[in-house]
Amino acid sequence: QVQLVESGGGLVQAGGSLRLSCAASGRTFSSYAMGWFRQAPGKERELVATISTNGYTYFTGSVRGRFTLSRDNAKNTVYLQMNSLKPEDTAVYYCAAARSITYYNVHEFDYWGQGTQVTVSS
Repeated sequence: QVQLVESGGGLVQAGGSLRLSCAASGRTFSSYAMGWFRQAPGKERELVATISTNGYTYFTGSVRGRFTLSRDNAKNTVYLQMNSLKPEDTAVYYCAAARSITYYNVHEFDYWGQGTQVTVSS
């Protein structure tokens, strides 16, 4: 069982930055691939970024070059650094854990956090 708690969301102006953190419980954190998803009102939950157990990262096209993702296995935490934020980045951001990632979709993730709101004003 893995419990995930997100933090770091908030209100920021367009062009600004935020860093989201996801703290995980359990001794097996390092064996899980981690991902960030987001869901805007009236839209489906979409993948933002993933990081594998060995640190390989993947980003969806709309955030590539603006967001970075890292993990600190000693602290059981993953960090999503979001730069050059745009109003269209506004959403609830969710952290999730998966034993493995093949298709980069929501169904591969077994554990989810409660989400943190990110609002980008124009």
